[in-house]
Amino acid sequence: MSALEVELRGAIGARAIDVTLRAADAPLLLVGPNGAGKTSALLMILGALRAPAGRVVLDGGLLFDGARGVDVPIEERHIGFLPQRYALFPHLDVLGNVAYGVRAASRGERLRRALEALGELDAATLATRRATELSGGEMQRVALARALAGRPRALLLDEPLAALDVSLRRDVRRFLAARLRALAIPTIVVTHDRADVEAIGGDVVVLEEGATSQHGTLAALAARPATEFVRRFVAERDA
Repeated sequence: MSALEVELRGAIGARAIDVTLRAADAPLLLVGPNGAGKTSALLMILGALRAPAGRVVLDGGLLFDGARGVDVPIEERHIGFLPQRYALFPHLDVLGNVAYGVRAASRGERLRRALEALGELDAATLATRRATELSGGEMQRVALARALAGRPRALLLDEPLAALDVSLRRDVRRFLAARLRALAIPTIVVTHDRADVEAIGGDVVVLEEGATSQHGTLAALAARPATEFVRRFVAERDA
């Protein structure tokens, strides 16, 4: 079974880091208050931010080991990333945006794989449109297609629904949850919304002040919240 195993230790500036995660074929939800270090943790796993110490292992292959001096470059980790607010290029059309995430020998192969990724997300009809012409839900599908077009072995999503209006969020949430379950690759989803956790399913890791404070299913967290943040989080109403 494919798995992404993460241990992050040490400190970045004044912030101590102590995070342990394991994602397999079901998405893992990473929650916590603002400033808890959730995005930093994703960037360390991705390789865009160097972890002070620890290990990152994907499918048995070592991507990072602070003690042994192993730090595989970001482009060789084969991890897809969907950032907050999607970061699409306004000067490119949709197909160009998605093709940007593909490493292939020829432009034709990059475009073919980009169109294939759009088709898998029911977004092929958007290929010739500019990113600035898309709705929030369309932008999310295009950004997800870009993350998947490179055929990653793991996927990191940073607040994938936060940029959407409340009116769009429920429909897009259902769509995203179904796609993530179908992918069945190690996936970590950062969210601030209890409804995302309910829809996507999987275990929850709570990160507070750079450290893991609780880990378990949403039901287990609700039954015995370990911190005040967890108590408030599990009591939230659907948005």
